[in-house]
Amino acid sequence: MSELTRIAVPDGVAPAAQYAHVVMGSGQFVAVAGQIALDERGELVGEGDPAAQARQVFENLRRCLAAAGAGFEDVVKLTYFLTDMAHLPAVREARAAHIPDDRLPAASAVRVAGLVRPEFLMEIEAFAMVGER
Repeated sequence: MSELTRIAVPDGVAPAAQYAHVVMGSGQFVAVAGQIALDERGELVGEGDPAAQARQVFENLRRCLAAAGAGFEDVVKLTYFLTDMAHLPAVREARAAHIPDDRLPAASAVRVAGLVRPEFLMEIEAFAMVGER
């Protein structure tokens, strides 16, 4: 695990309620491609259900991070691509099951016109820093 430093509110920047503005770490950089709500068989989880899709996406992120020897405690940045910003509360709820409020990474939320298939409501990517191996 990399030692991460979070700067929630840099001088002169408005406070953020659901993310840290700056997260710094040292070690090995891990980039996890955007994850969608597919299970291990490649089947959609939660058609039309943003909460179910968010839970599956975070489970996929967890598995990808673990494959790199990382965990959510190592995540420095999350990017949410959402077809509707009304899905953001479901994403935050799923995130809260994995990342406590005092360990929030930097984050961006982007509304998109669509994803690779119309039934996908979100895609989330992660960047992490893991300690030297």
